[in-house]
Amino acid sequence: MKRISLILLLTGLFDCHLAAQITFMVSQLPPNTSERVQLYVSGTFNNWAPGDPNYQLKKNEEGLFSITLNPPKGTHKYKFTRGSWTTVEGNAEGQFRPDRLIEYSGKPQTVYCNIKAWEGTAGTNKSTAGSNVIILAPSFNIPQLDRKRRIWIYLPSDYYQSDKSYPVMYLQDGQNLFDESTAFAGEWKVDESLQQIEQQTGQGIIAVGIDNGGGDRMSEYSHAPNARYGGGKGDQYVRFIIETLKPYIDQHFRTLSDRDHTAILGSSMGGLISMYAAVEYSEVFGKAGVFSPSFWYTEGQSYWHVLEEGNKPNLKIYMICGANEDRSMPQNMLAMKRTLLNVGFSADRVYHAIHEDGQHKEWYWAREFPGAVYWLFSDYLKANSRQVQRSSTIDPIFIKKLSDKEYELVYQTTMAKPKYSIVGESGNMLSKPKKLKLLELSSSNGFEQGSFKIKPPKSGSFFIQIYDDEQLLVVKEIKNEMP
Repeated sequence: MKRISLILLLTGLFDCHLAAQITFMVSQLPPNTSERVQLYVSGTFNNWAPGDPNYQLKKNEEGLFSITLNPPKGTHKYKFTRGSWTTVEGNAEGQFRPDRLIEYSGKPQTVYCNIKAWEGTAGTNKSTAGSNVIILAPSFNIPQLDRKRRIWIYLPSDYYQSDKSYPVMYLQDGQNLFDESTAFAGEWKVDESLQQIEQQTGQGIIAVGIDNGGGDRMSEYSHAPNARYGGGKGDQYVRFIIETLKPYIDQHFRTLSDRDHTAILGSSMGGLISMYAAVEYSEVFGKAGVFSPSFWYTEGQSYWHVLEEGNKPNLKIYMICGANEDRSMPQNMLAMKRTLLNVGFSADRVYHAIHEDGQHKEWYWAREFPGAVYWLFSDYLKANSRQVQRSSTIDPIFIKKLSDKEYELVYQTTMAKPKYSIVGESGNMLSKPKKLKLLELSSSNGFEQGSFKIKPPKSGSFFIQIYDDEQLLVVKEIKNEMP
């Protein structure tokens, strides 16, 4: 697929002497775009003239399209054209695309855009990525490894209509995160899940996806070499994220850049390198999502690394795998949990679950991704969430302890196929996914009310996982206070 990057520079004024800047980067054009394309921007700032030569983008020395404008403060609508309204941009299906919108405050600002398709073209773009998923760069330089890589970024839906700053998560295997058309065997649906979490809590999170290097993947995702498969360039890869990519993201986007708002996540070999990065550079990453980690690859070095580094205060690690993966996977992951606890990690900072139906596949990691986000970013989501309306997917009301052997969770829901499962503190499945029993409609608010009873383990905490069909929505920890 041919990709063309372009930069749009819009500048406003702080005062009559100093010009503020808005930078628009359109990093992806439809694959059927001519290399000789002439691009224009049209909007409220030029009375919607579609082919105004004063608003034509020009290629810079790097081969990128750019233009500099000085719009007044306020709300601006705009679109990209190829010179007329018959050659205007469309949505991913080549149909009508609503106007783009930006709230310009007069302060320096960067706006990133993708053009999915041209209006009137059909069937050429099979992308499933949302409109707020952008190819930040098709060939972002990795000086630590002397190579280049495609970088994706997901921005919250209100990013360009607010001045808020957001937490950031860095995810491996970028090809598989947002877009079915680039995924190896299905996508994680990261954009859909983060948008749903934003709708439920009112809080957005930025996600940065880094493509894997194909044949270099195992080498880049391992911090120690394997006797048979080699590798061991993981530290250079992580330093790329820390020294090059993260500073770029923090400079060009409104981020909460401290460790408490920065996470790293991955699956399989990506889970291996995410664990290494969080432990080795805990001053940068305060959270790690470790899905189906390939601890076997480093032949014990991952455990030694944790033993050498010791306890990392306030570092949260979320580990999951499936019982239907390699038979050593659950044992290796449990050994890592025990290692973390032995060096001083508190149990409330290490989440560990083994799902009976889990497989080493994208659909499983996609299902479990929302639960990881809720758990890893629980403090941020709770501290900053607005009052969620009752139309949200799930709203727990309370947990009631009926006796030492029985708890009840009462909730309100608009879920289509509500299910729950119970996971013990060590990750063992205490109950398979079961349907939630729905009670009568509440006359006060018109929403279904449901409840279920569970038998807790004899000691220790346990977790309730609530699903809508196969989509994990909530993971709630219950402190078992039995004598």
